[in-house]
Amino acid sequence: MLNLSRVSNNCFQKFQRFYVFALFLVLYTTSSLGQSSSNVPDITQQQLNPKYWQTKLGNNKGISMKSQEINKFNQQLVATNPHMVDPLATPTTLSKKGLLKKINSISSVPKSARFYADGTQVSAEKFKEYTKALNLNGVKQQNTVAYGLVTARSSLRTFPTLDRVFNRAMDLDLDRFQETAVFPGEAVAILHSSSDGKWLLVQNYHYVAWMLEEDLAFGSKQQIQSYIQQQDFLLISGAKVQTSFVPNQDDISQVQLDMGITLPLLRRDEEQGELYGQSTAGSYQVKLPTRDSDGRLHIKTALIGRTQDVHIGYLEYTAENLIAQGFKFLGERYGWGHDYNGRDCTGFVGEIYKSFGILMPRNSGQQGKGEYGTNFRFDKNTELATKLAVIDNLQIGDLIYIPGHVMMYLGEENGQPRVIHDVKGLAYWTPDGEFYKGVLNAVSVTPLIKLQLNKTTSYLDKIYNIKRITLDSIQQQ
Repeated sequence: MLNLSRVSNNCFQKFQRFYVFALFLVLYTTSSLGQSSSNVPDITQQQLNPKYWQTKLGNNKGISMKSQEINKFNQQLVATNPHMVDPLATPTTLSKKGLLKKINSISSVPKSARFYADGTQVSAEKFKEYTKALNLNGVKQQNTVAYGLVTARSSLRTFPTLDRVFNRAMDLDLDRFQETAVFPGEAVAILHSSSDGKWLLVQNYHYVAWMLEEDLAFGSKQQIQSYIQQQDFLLISGAKVQTSFVPNQDDISQVQLDMGITLPLLRRDEEQGELYGQSTAGSYQVKLPTRDSDGRLHIKTALIGRTQDVHIGYLEYTAENLIAQGFKFLGERYGWGHDYNGRDCTGFVGEIYKSFGILMPRNSGQQGKGEYGTNFRFDKNTELATKLAVIDNLQIGDLIYIPGHVMMYLGEENGQPRVIHDVKGLAYWTPDGEFYKGVLNAVSVTPLIKLQLNKTTSYLDKIYNIKRITLDSIQQQ
């Protein structure tokens, strides 16, 4: 005969065990969700979400500039900073001395040894080949300058070659011939060509180096000026966006566009209801620079879906938007000099600020030592307490400089500052007193004070400037 009381008791015991297990699982899951499983200390998963920092702004909303102030900032920066230029203001001719100075500023044989990926040292004979490719014999007494628009993301290189070379430490992520990148729609002055004609020495708004000729279209200065000065434009506000697919038209189909790129919008009377075999109702119609078979500039209409991460005009320069833009790169692999189809620390910062129309020099030293913005400078004799007092009053988006690196301030947690940056190495002392040394090699959120460069030197020790991007300081020059 079935004993109902025994069955009931067994069911109750099973229910109790199930309840305890379920409660344990919920508590474990809840606690573990707050922790990051990465090698970064003192960062929770919640802190890897931009909304976490946006909701913590409070009174710390950062500095803001209106569009007219940003235009003035850029104009004064180009006028006062030796690393910033208007490429279309480059003279139509360069003297032999002037052109050679430009070439030598980027394409000099390094004093230290360089190696290929297999460990073979780059020989003196090989450097002679790289130097021969510079076409120094083609430099005339007077050299005509041409102008162009970039048609595809392209590397800027030390020498006109895709050969990858490295230093003695053989870090294969750091190609020492890789300088930076240029992007579709950027104007460049074309100063010289390589011996084989496949490479061009170009000047964009903040760099001189060699790029592949096939990624650029030649145009008149007036044509290019008209293109880049159009008032109605679409901003690429996402990390990477692609134009829509178009059959049999590779020059406008699925073209990669990186954050900060702007493309003119078609006027209403230029727009079409159907294009490339599809309705345009769900797309923006933009003017994209392309090159014809002779390398000449030809502007075509490209489509970008309205669900893509884009914005009509520049974003408003606010703390909320600074945080949002920075987090769009979170987890992207570090790319020295915009290598690996990514970016490095200054590329990361530069693309964020380009979202607001703000331009800056290319390299961290040029940025950190530049007099633009509001600067809080320190020297080797500055006491740590003085630096900490400044850090306690940071605003969202403030840029923190140590030699060779820049970080963007996010906010603080339990009185400790947090930063977002594109960085390769990671080192810190663990609570157990052990020295951890590993890699980030990606855009990461980290604490600031805890980071070490080595066992005896911290990031805090090496901070030499904190820069706030405002108009005030540059107006005083």
